[in-house]
Amino acid sequence: MTDEIATPPGVLREAQIVPFPRSISTEAQAALRRLVREDGMPLNAIFPMPAVEDHDGWMRVKAGADAHYAASIGRLAGTLRSSVTTFDLGDATAHVAQPDHPNHANCVIIDLHGGALIVGGGDACRIGAQMQSDRHGVTCYGVDYRMPPEHPYPAALDDCMAVYRHVLENHTPERIVIHGRSAGGNLAVAMLLRAREEGLVLPAALVLLSPEVDLTESGDSFQTNRMIDVVLPGSLMANNLLYAAGADLADPLLSPLFGNLSGFPPTFIQSGTRDLFLSNAVRLHRHLRAESVEAQLHVFEGMPHGGFGGGTKEDQELEDEVTRFVRSNLPAPASEGIQ
Repeated sequence: MTDEIATPPGVLREAQIVPFPRSISTEAQAALRRLVREDGMPLNAIFPMPAVEDHDGWMRVKAGADAHYAASIGRLAGTLRSSVTTFDLGDATAHVAQPDHPNHANCVIIDLHGGALIVGGGDACRIGAQMQSDRHGVTCYGVDYRMPPEHPYPAALDDCMAVYRHVLENHTPERIVIHGRSAGGNLAVAMLLRAREEGLVLPAALVLLSPEVDLTESGDSFQTNRMIDVVLPGSLMANNLLYAAGADLADPLLSPLFGNLSGFPPTFIQSGTRDLFLSNAVRLHRHLRAESVEAQLHVFEGMPHGGFGGGTKEDQELEDEVTRFVRSNLPAPASEGIQ
């Protein structure tokens, strides 16, 4: 009797240095190099995160991230043209940016920021709204949603819903686009699932940049791109558990990849070949297509999570693609006769 040969659990890959691809622009190669130490370790290598119950530890993590965001925001001083005001809707806060030269009459983008579900609010959220308003020439609502550890699920989703209801009261759905980055992509899809449950009309279009739509982290790229993605080198499971506060991570309102996406609006999805969340984008695209939803998937060569950081040919191409998609799904701009 022949002994059975055990099947290995996966593919054995020797420790190696994965070179930066020469197939991307020299600016993009330089952006990747800036995020790696001399020994090849990503500068953003994920260190052990606090225990879920360690409130003070998470607050220290948030403070450090906020300081990083503040430094990045400082570089944008004087470059933004749109005006911005801030208002509250119950517990929800929104930063409303108005373009100096509107391109589309009475159109709105609702922008949901990234930040691993725990950071990215405040000034960073406000600046993000202004950037979207400048880029598209429309009013932008940046949702400054509440986050853990002070406000776990469903606080952020409740805040997004409050702003969406407010926008629907003042704008027709064919003039609304939802835009979500990373964690904001999670909230964008979850918000539409919940809006449909509540009988609300869905918007004209959905833009998702490297969306975090699977908090169970079950996709292939969570293994194959681990430590290859120099922006997001490792798991965010600690953040996910903190956000969920004991709720099932596979619940569609936490991991909207597993929801019923039928009837969704046209959707733009972006990722990169080195993005830890690449599987999220690929699987979401297939799911939408299976539900006969018009969906575009844009995967950029060598791109890590969130892009190369601006100033590269690839980042500009992505920005141009998003602009074309938004423009094609909104009524004609003012320059074409709509006043």
